Amino acid sequence: MELRTLGRTGEKISVLGFGCGAVGGLMVKGAPRDQERAVARAVELGITYFDTAAFYGDGESEKNLGRVLKTLRPNVVVGTKFRVLRDERGRVADAVVTSVEASLRRLGREQVDLLQLHNEISDRAERDDLPAALVLDEVMPALERLRRQGKIRFCGVSAKGDTDAVHRVIDAGVADTAQVIYNLLNPSAGAKVKAGFPAQDFRQLLERTRAARVGPIVIRVLAAGALSGSEERHPLGSANPPPMGSGPTYADDVRRARLLSPLVAEGHAENLVEASLRFAIASDAVSTVLIGVSTLGQLEAAAAAVEKGPLSRAALARATALQDSFT
Repeated sequence: MELRTLGRTGEKISVLGFGCGAVGGLMVKGAPRDQERAVARAVELGITYFDTAAFYGDGESEKNLGRVLKTLRPNVVVGTKFRVLRDERGRVADAVVTSVEASLRRLGREQVDLLQLHNEISDRAERDDLPAALVLDEVMPALERLRRQGKIRFCGVSAKGDTDAVHRVIDAGVADTAQVIYNLLNPSAGAKVKAGFPAQDFRQLLERTRAARVGPIVIRVLAAGALSGSEERHPLGSANPPPMGSGPTYADDVRRARLLSPLVAEGHAENLVEASLRFAIASDAVSTVLIGVSTLGQLEAAAAAVEKGPLSRAALARATALQDSFT
């Protein structure tokens, strides 16, 4: 499998990453035997990056991933994430330390390769959103202290929230990585979109990550499954997952995904899932794309799609024309 450089870290990781969240659900609610089989097969396929979070299954994802990795002992890169809750804003550094120490215990590790802020970044600070200034002045210095202590190797942020605030954090150049929303329903992180495009405009965020030498980890590459073109959910997957940076509802995302079916009908890809994965890896700014799975078959299909390489220029142009029809 193709390896790409993860920003300034210099680390080479697989262009397809293994997401351990609740959207796919395997590493949260799956049977232990199935979890081990999937991780072992992922490693066999050349996947070297595994992404989890303290928030996934209230720690169950970290526990399960840690157990499987202890058994298999593969040479992989592991990333996890933490949240700063609203009532922790007066003690950010302590909250970060408490979270990472709990994550390390669940993972069964003394050090995690990558620790990322899971909160959205917004100066409106809704819910648990964090203002850009708080991220830069308190969160990132706390992560840097953890790096010096040897508890983490690299640090990053989730590039979600208010676009202006996200840009300020990325432009500061203090993060090693950024989790970026980039998919066929919302290509705005990678290209200009028309005025009034019906999704959040990330205003070519990938160019900013490139300039700041931040490694982009693409999330929601399948829009939580909507880019399959079906509303059907696997029992292990989260039910009715809220959209992120795309349409107002999951059903709206599925409706728009179906408008992309000419990519399949015209022979650019075998199905929408393949088209979606190959669209994302067509950007050379992208380090890796995360796929969350419910079954081993989904993992196999994703790896096969990525092995075909990026979509052709003709397919990318066709995708842009179809995206312009979104309402």
